Amino acid sequence: MKQLTFLQIAKLQKTYNVKQMQEMINDGSCWRREGSTGRFAMSCLESGVCMLPLEPKVDYYGNGVPSRNMLKPATKGTFLNCNQFWARVYEGDVETIEWLEETFDSVEKEQVL
Repeated sequence: MKQLTFLQIAKLQKTYNVKQMQEMINDGSCWRREGSTGRFAMSCLESGVCMLPLEPKVDYYGNGVPSRNMLKPATKGTFLNCNQFWARVYEGDVETIEWLEETFDSVEKEQVL
C-alpha cells in the first residue's frame, strides 16, 4: 500500500469535499456542535477519512479529545489510519471511492437544506 504525505491526503480530502470536516476536527468545533456532527466526525476518524489534529481539544462537556500523536499507531484518528484509507482512494479502489462520494455528497446536500 502506498504511503501518502500529509499534503497528498489534504489534497484528496479537498477533492472529495472532506476538507470542511477535517477543519472542524482540527479546530475542535465539531465537538461543540449538535450530537450528529460529533458522531459524523467520529465516523470519519474511525474510517480514516479524517485524522485528529496535532494538539488535543476539549469537547462540549469538557472531556479531552487527544491529538493524533497521543494514540497507538494505525488506530482511529491517527495519521496512519488516515493514510491507509486515502491510499485505497489513491490506488483507485472503486468501492471506497463510491462510498466516499455518496457519503460526502449527501452531507453537502444536508447542509444546504
